[in-house]
Amino acid sequence: MKTIAAGVLGMSIGAAAMLYAQPAKVKGGFIVQHDADIAKNEPGTHDGGGQTIGYSFFDKTPGMKFVFRKRALHPGAGVGHHEQHEDEVYYVLSGKGVMTVDGTAVDMTPGTAVLTRPGSTHSLKQIGPDDLVVLISYEIK
Repeated sequence: MKTIAAGVLGMSIGAAAMLYAQPAKVKGGFIVQHDADIAKNEPGTHDGGGQTIGYSFFDKTPGMKFVFRKRALHPGAGVGHHEQHEDEVYYVLSGKGVMTVDGTAVDMTPGTAVLTRPGSTHSLKQIGPDDLVVLISYEIK
């Protein structure tokens, strides 16, 4: 009987040691980034022309499953015509532009959101005297 009790006690101590030996799983957390720290002068994407400032938030963060960007398109800049391969959202913060989606022109003004779906085509052109500032987000495949 002592042998069985000692065995059970030994297994219990071993199991407890395994519980304490495993690293705790990290929960939560956060990362803060500011425009000024990540801003990059870049040409209009997809050969859209002109000059922009790109802000690729969290692009070096392991395990990110989506892209979150801000782009300021200076007067005359654009995003060139291209086919979409994943859902992508454009949201206008300020300025004016015209997005052409599948041949349809959409006025882009503050508060406007456009979802482009896989297989669609689109381009975006800044118009007016002020930068067109948009947020862009899409899933990483």
